[in-house]
Amino acid sequence: MSNETIQVSLRTELGKVATKAMRKNGMIPAVVYGLNEPTVHVAISPKVVARIIASESGMNSVVFLQREGTDIKRHVIIHDLQRDPVTGRLKHVDFLRVDPTHKVRVKVPVKLNGIAYGVKTQGGLLDFVHREIEIECLPSLIPTSIPVNVEALKVGDSIRFEQLSLASTLKIVGEAHEVICAIHGKPAEEVAAEAAAAAEPEVVGTKGKKDKK
Repeated sequence: MSNETIQVSLRTELGKVATKAMRKNGMIPAVVYGLNEPTVHVAISPKVVARIIASESGMNSVVFLQREGTDIKRHVIIHDLQRDPVTGRLKHVDFLRVDPTHKVRVKVPVKLNGIAYGVKTQGGLLDFVHREIEIECLPSLIPTSIPVNVEALKVGDSIRFEQLSLASTLKIVGEAHEVICAIHGKPAEEVAAEAAAAAEPEVVGTKGKKDKK
């Protein structure tokens, strides 16, 4: 959990006109909600948000949000964000208040380690089904990623949520039988095409031959 404090300013005027003026000043709208407290509308620098997202913990970074000119500050994580569909620029951010002593539910990225035996030796294909896992834990214990070793997987093998060895402080949310990744054999059509290509006779060219007179 980070001790970094991020300054935000309270938005007293809402609506398109106010939002447009705010963006002209290099800020974007955001809201802070959660823990059964009223929603607060604030403005924040998109550069600060981008830096949080680019950090090791990404959107699961727990930071202090402090209202400018006051001593009011709370632990928050980024719950959602909106980007411009054309430029990709940040347009809006949702911050969720978190209590360090209470568990939260977050989605953590899955990191596959190694090259599967079924891919390297058997010519199989890796199907990465779930790239994120929703877990429940204390804010200070949110992992940056969930490592999954796939080296031993052969064609036909898979890894499910229930097979993961996680710390006792982490609880997976969702169905335990959900597949994280699997190794499939190549489609029959692709195998047949490769076999046919390998069986084609070599054509000997006559390039360079000339009739002698």
